[in-house]
Amino acid sequence: MNDQTPNIRPVIRQLDTAAVNRIAAGEVVERPASAVKELVENAIDAGARRIGIDVSGGGKTLIRVTDDGCGIAASDLPLALSRHATSKIDGSDLLNIHTFGFRGEALPSLGAVGRLTITSRVPGEPGAEITVAGGVTSTVKPAALNSGTVITLRDLFYATPARLKFLRTDRAEAQAITDVIKRLAMAEPFIRFELRDVTGDPRTVFKTEAQTGNPMAALRARLADVLGGEFAENSIPIDTQREGLHLTGYAALPTYSRGAAVAQFLFVNGRPVKDKLLTGALRAAYFDFLSRDRHPAAALFVDCDPQLVDVNVHPAKSEVRFRDPGLARGLIVSGLRHALAEAGHRASSTVANATLGAMQPEPMAPRVYQMDRPSLGPRGSTGFAEMAQDFSAQVVETPIEVDPTDLPLGVARGQVHENYIVAQTATGMVIVDQHAAHERLVYEKLKRQMAENGVAAQALLIPEIVTLSPGDREALLEIADGLAQAGLGIEPFGGDAIAVRETPAILGEVDASAMVHDILDELSDLGSSQSVQARIEAILSRVACHGSVRSGRRMRGEEMNALLREMEATPHSGQCNHGRPTYVELKLADIERLFGRT
Repeated sequence: MNDQTPNIRPVIRQLDTAAVNRIAAGEVVERPASAVKELVENAIDAGARRIGIDVSGGGKTLIRVTDDGCGIAASDLPLALSRHATSKIDGSDLLNIHTFGFRGEALPSLGAVGRLTITSRVPGEPGAEITVAGGVTSTVKPAALNSGTVITLRDLFYATPARLKFLRTDRAEAQAITDVIKRLAMAEPFIRFELRDVTGDPRTVFKTEAQTGNPMAALRARLADVLGGEFAENSIPIDTQREGLHLTGYAALPTYSRGAAVAQFLFVNGRPVKDKLLTGALRAAYFDFLSRDRHPAAALFVDCDPQLVDVNVHPAKSEVRFRDPGLARGLIVSGLRHALAEAGHRASSTVANATLGAMQPEPMAPRVYQMDRPSLGPRGSTGFAEMAQDFSAQVVETPIEVDPTDLPLGVARGQVHENYIVAQTATGMVIVDQHAAHERLVYEKLKRQMAENGVAAQALLIPEIVTLSPGDREALLEIADGLAQAGLGIEPFGGDAIAVRETPAILGEVDASAMVHDILDELSDLGSSQSVQARIEAILSRVACHGSVRSGRRMRGEEMNALLREMEATPHSGQCNHGRPTYVELKLADIERLFGRT
């Protein structure tokens, strides 16, 4: 509540420059990682090919960014510390932006809340230095520097000590800085980055060399440096375009999923963003392959004419707004699904690695001689025929004319525990979960049939009326055509209500009101809704589960081989309907290593 005396009229005052800069710093610089992001982006905009970052105390006591870019002339240094002074735009067109920075706020904001020193040199001129502390700027003086720029920020937020109380531990702030550098390193594979922690004994936290070659090969090598070799090995390249938007990058196979959305990296015109629309599109592309508690891993880059996207909608420029959001979303969903379909039956190699890791040689036991063994008493001899009855295994006799070198999943050689098919390939062996594999095959067949024939809708005898807020009502009616294709028919019903007249027949009796609100929740959270389609495909998944080969069924050799051939020909057959692998491939070299033969 406001306890201000009503008879006293507040006076409007013009804030001084120092106060304005501190307020701006509160928007631009939330934490040390924000300051690092602004300074490194400035180095990239300056054309740097080598960027070094030194931090101390989680960035609270020291941030130093060194680059070999074009530098700042001595005469321009005072202007560089003025608000809204920039060399990157002329102000005539705020949509035609080709650089990371463009507002001219970062340096004066940092100088308002910390102790900032800029040392720079342009080719052919002597080096110069300027300092600013708490908004007070010094005069320019000569400095020794070979080339480029060195920006040193000490005692961040010393001028606004209240902000220090809201920072996290040094370790947490240092981790945030590392995350920022890794994202920028992914965006710029042809630039060398090195991050060092100089608290106490200096140590390198992250380092990646400049890549060479074509952009996709350079990006793959950089992603291997940043995200690890396993991601690069288990991801598929993405390269597609539509109506002026170009989508590139790498997306992991569904079987290489994560327990949280920590490996999703999205970029628009090279700028790292955390955008709800793009994240929702990524999730929608995988929703048919992953359970709700698993998350895809991907590094995706959307490039377009700057006129088609507005990057000036967030103080930290971490969000963007597309002129045609539906086009951007559709490009990501269709591009990823097409690439995943082309991957066919391929599954993540990490599954095989985990399998090999679980296999450990038995420890060497002391030798036991026959005379030391306890007597088992009289017992009839047991032959192989009797043993076969105790174990659910069988050997498949395969015709000699079948050559496993021509078949990716090989030739069936046996079945164990009436659930797992063992096949021989040209380079090793494959173990297939027969139930999970056939379940996926049946599911894909049901989806194709529904896509060809459409989703049957059942008309409600009495339409269900759902009252919504005006905004929710409009949002739902905007996607009414898409919902109708999924079998859900809605129409306006006066006021703030809608009438649900049809529901998907395959779902049977449904709570239409609950379904509508689930759709609205998804629209609010992800910018799109797959709720109806997800429910339909969940039913198809259950139907596929009941209609597939059951665990515990003994299969004939020709049945096993027919299943393997169908897996090779069916997209997404490398994972079951919940994102788990349907087979494990073990290379012969790895098997021989287990037995010490290499």
